Amino acid sequence: MAKLISINISEKKGVIKVPIEQAEVRINHGIVGDAHAGEWHRQISILSDESIDKIRNRGLELNSGNFAENFTTSGIEVHTLPVGQKLLIGECEFEITQIGKQCHNHCQIKTITGDCVMPREGIFVKVLTEGTVRVGDSIVLI
Repeated sequence: MAKLISINISEKKGVIKVPIEQAEVRINHGIVGDAHAGEWHRQISILSDESIDKIRNRGLELNSGNFAENFTTSGIEVHTLPVGQKLLIGECEFEITQIGKQCHNHCQIKTITGDCVMPREGIFVKVLTEGTVRVGDSIVLI
């Protein structure tokens, strides 16, 4: 079963995010208190733990949020889903708006690990239904 295993936020962009147990998400915004939130198509970033494992397998110890992803998932390889796919995470609905991204030249994680999986396998969503998401919430494809 697909589930949300970590919620991560930061006060500024391009840095490793810190985990929190729950988050309030708002339409046309994203996660309240996160630097990436705003009125655009990349309100929340998502990366699967399976993608992070590809870098861990190189002998690196990495935690959820190290790739600056807001949501870390397990049991679903999110980068294989199409743009436009809708997801229900807990009580909130999201729509995939972008898969992958252009990498920053000097992001903190690439400096530490030499590689960043987020540009290849991270996805971005916008909030369709606001509310609260919690670590452990199930993820359902709509």
